[in-house]
Amino acid sequence: MLYGREREQRELGRLLAEAAAGRGGAVVVMGEPGGGKSALLRWAGSNQEFRVLSCTGVESEAELPFAALQSMLSGAMGHLPGIPGPQAEALRAALGLAAPGGDNRFLVGLATVSLLAELSADGPVLCLVDDAQWLDRPSAEALAFAARRLAAEGVFLLFAAREGAALPGVPELALKRLDPMAARALLAEHAPDLPAHVRDRVLAEADGNPLALLELPKTDDGDSGHLPLPHRLQDAYQRRIAKLPAPARTALLVAAAEESGALAATLRAMAGLGLTADALAAAEGEGLIAVEEQTVAFRHPLIRTAVYRGAPFTDRLAAHAALADALVGDPDRAAWHRAAAATGPDDEVAADLEAAALRARGRSGHATAVAALERAVRLTSGEAERARRLALAAEIAVDAGLPDRARHLAGQALRLADDARVLARVATVRAQVEFEHGSLRTVHEVLVAAARQVAPLDPDAAASMLADASRASWSAGDPVRVAQAHRILETLPPDPFRGKLVDSIGGALKLYSDDAAEAADGVALLREHVAQGRSGPPGLRLNVALQALLTGDYDDTRDIMADLAEERRASGAVGWLPAVLCTLATAEVNLGRHRDAIQSAGEALRIAEDTGQPSRVAHAEALLAYVAAVRGDERGTRPAEQSLRRFPAHANALVAAWCEWALALLDLGRGRYEAALDRLETATRGPIRHVGPGVHFAADQVEAAVRLGRPERAAEPLARLEQWAAAARLPWEDGLVLRCRALVTADGTLYARALELQGEARPFERARTELLYGEWLRRERHKAEARMHLREALERFERLGAAPWAEHARAELRAAGESSAPAAADAAAQLTPQELQVVRLAATGATNKEIAARLFLSPKTVGHHLYRAFPKLGVSTRTELARLSLE
Repeated sequence: MLYGREREQRELGRLLAEAAAGRGGAVVVMGEPGGGKSALLRWAGSNQEFRVLSCTGVESEAELPFAALQSMLSGAMGHLPGIPGPQAEALRAALGLAAPGGDNRFLVGLATVSLLAELSADGPVLCLVDDAQWLDRPSAEALAFAARRLAAEGVFLLFAAREGAALPGVPELALKRLDPMAARALLAEHAPDLPAHVRDRVLAEADGNPLALLELPKTDDGDSGHLPLPHRLQDAYQRRIAKLPAPARTALLVAAAEESGALAATLRAMAGLGLTADALAAAEGEGLIAVEEQTVAFRHPLIRTAVYRGAPFTDRLAAHAALADALVGDPDRAAWHRAAAATGPDDEVAADLEAAALRARGRSGHATAVAALERAVRLTSGEAERARRLALAAEIAVDAGLPDRARHLAGQALRLADDARVLARVATVRAQVEFEHGSLRTVHEVLVAAARQVAPLDPDAAASMLADASRASWSAGDPVRVAQAHRILETLPPDPFRGKLVDSIGGALKLYSDDAAEAADGVALLREHVAQGRSGPPGLRLNVALQALLTGDYDDTRDIMADLAEERRASGAVGWLPAVLCTLATAEVNLGRHRDAIQSAGEALRIAEDTGQPSRVAHAEALLAYVAAVRGDERGTRPAEQSLRRFPAHANALVAAWCEWALALLDLGRGRYEAALDRLETATRGPIRHVGPGVHFAADQVEAAVRLGRPERAAEPLARLEQWAAAARLPWEDGLVLRCRALVTADGTLYARALELQGEARPFERARTELLYGEWLRRERHKAEARMHLREALERFERLGAAPWAEHARAELRAAGESSAPAAADAAAQLTPQELQVVRLAATGATNKEIAARLFLSPKTVGHHLYRAFPKLGVSTRTELARLSLE
């Protein structure tokens, strides 16, 4: 019976009932030590409807990668063949059942989701995670990821953690102390014979803490002083431990230091100290531990803490040394115990810890690897070796999604290092952190300084850093810094690889030229690089796709990125996808394929959030805000305002440009011309002027200026657009220039030529040209011809879901003498981005399991999306999807 927990039992009962019905979830029970969290988990685990999986965090086990996850999933591994292959391989590698497979943190989390979902096909599953504050970080990340992704499954994750522990995205249930009535009832059940004065003292000292109510009566006098409760409880335990014979105390210490609870290892270490199994039996008889089959378990984590912290320092060293000798078949755990037994620098132990770190990294246990390297650094005698290990730890910390720790480690390495190669590695780490969390200008400065130092030793490494520096400065809208990186690159010894970088960056720089011929040369050079690099390695293809964006060749960008995205999915290289999908979405936005852009950017956003890439999150949100602006969705543009605060133009001009463009386009579509023009003019006075969108929203500036009655403010953006179009030599761009000239000069005949050049390449821009032409024709009293163009504009806007623009076209059409009722709502437009993605794949005949593997979802989540999408689309079977227009 649980006393005083009726509220918590009701809430958990409700959640468990929902999970049993197929609506999974998660909650973390948060409370102080001894507050009854474990008892609540045991109560939940008694529910006979559920298959129960469990694990417990152990403080000394927190540095062993995936130790808790392995304990949790050990009974479910028989279902592994039922989940997607790359996920199964990543999970096997993480749990040490297969060869290391590289950085697969995201896939390990997905595999956990898929395995639990697969398991739930046989009935609801309950995962109990006790002492979550002591989980090893890789396990905590995988389980928290699963907790956020299992809403459509019959799986419930119940965590218990001490106050202050963080499980992002998991709802909390606070566990308060027992009220006086419940406290008296609990004490009366477990210590009915206490004298009244002792009972009252225990109740006062315990102050509603359940464990204190159970343990304080077992001490000499029920009073251990006026200390915070955890200390009071530890003191009570230590007094009980002190009564044991010396061999039993030593046996308890070995068991406390042996983090996995393995009985065999504990007994071997005890034997090394001259102890027999009888020493454990004495501790078990006192009720401090339970020895069951092959494990030794402490009755409560505080007992383990009391044993370990209460032991003399020399005894702890001896216990760890004995355990290191006992763990001959487990080099990683043995290395940690040897490190715990070291009393000063020990290069041999440091080398063992580094080897353990590299093995952990190969299993995606990056946070564990960082901790091992940090410990190795403290045991390393030479400064150069310490600097190298700190640099390695900083690199892995970046992979672990620990930017602050990476920055700290890089700073430590920087103070010790005098080797140029180590300094270059440190610089790369600092640049990676700054790219995601800081300023692109800082990225450039860090990389250029390091490239200068490493160039005499490794010109290729210097060239790669200079190329990254130039790309960062390009996105920062800083041509001066791009030119600086290019000049340094030119001074490196000639080489085919470096020569291509020189030409590529040089070609991009020419785009800034005021000379049309030179800018055209730059475009031609970049197009040549795109043609040559379409079939290269992934990094090169991403680079050439970005170059195709610069030259306005959006179809090339789309084709290259669509292929690369599929390849990265198949290989499980999930960390690449946000960059690839944002680039793909940029091309789709520019091509007017807004529905595709929502799908690509939406997926980029979800993965970037899960993999800790905040700059990619902002980029994806900005692209989604642009499409929301086209549709007149003011709420959908709010993330752009938030991103501008986090990534202003001086920090990341590319992201800021898309944000400013989205907000200005919303104003333009709603007729707020002055606000749109002021925003765009302000934006182009800064670094945004030098990034791609800064050129392309020039047409919006022209339209806003003319509609506001200020055509003189259109001169500069029109000149900017004309200069770019002369270099790009693209028909649709020339058509855009003609449209803008028609606006400024009021020469409506230019609209017809503009439409001829624009073709069907960019439907949103063509619809706007049709609208402007129709307006001009109506004003010139050519109403029949005006209606033709206005009708065409209206149909295109409605297909795109561009509601404010469609309303404008409809109003013009009425003024031209023709009424038009709003078109029926596009069913596909009612779908969320992920629903649309799932429906499109289902329409091709893909099964739920195949769709789940491709989109990194569980099959039940796919089914849930289809269940919600079918009524919106007016269909009831998958076969009907093939007849719908989902473009």
